Amino acid sequence: MRAKPEHSQGPHGRPHLPRALVFTPKYRRVPFADEILRRCEEIMRAVCADFDAELVEFNGEADHVHLLVHYAPKITLSRLVGSLKGVSARRLRQEFPTHIRTYPWGEHFWSPSYFAASCAGALLSITKEHIENQKHPQ
Repeated sequence: MRAKPEHSQGPHGRPHLPRALVFTPKYRRVPFADEILRRCEEIMRAVCADFDAELVEFNGEADHVHLLVHYAPKITLSRLVGSLKGVSARRLRQEFPTHIRTYPWGEHFWSPSYFAASCAGALLSITKEHIENQKHPQ
């Protein structure tokens, strides 16, 4: 999938804003095996589609995930992030209960904080390459 420039037009003539996001699980536990990380990507792609956004890149390691998301300016980033984290946490707990329960972190899967950075031009390609080069857990 080709990354869109910062001021590219969406399907209905709306500009898309690229953002790099990083989410970590509560207490930086290591819940992500390969299968769980793949399912997390599928869930987050569906959430982005519901928001008329695009998950351009997704990857992660055992203790965090990286996303490159393009979204319309009408979308509030905090609302998109809240849905990405909330829906993925709920579904991963439902689908992988045995694995997720081995990590005692109370009612929360994700840490309440997250990293978000805008990126465009050369920075966009560097960010995309960084996400692609994450050491996917086995």
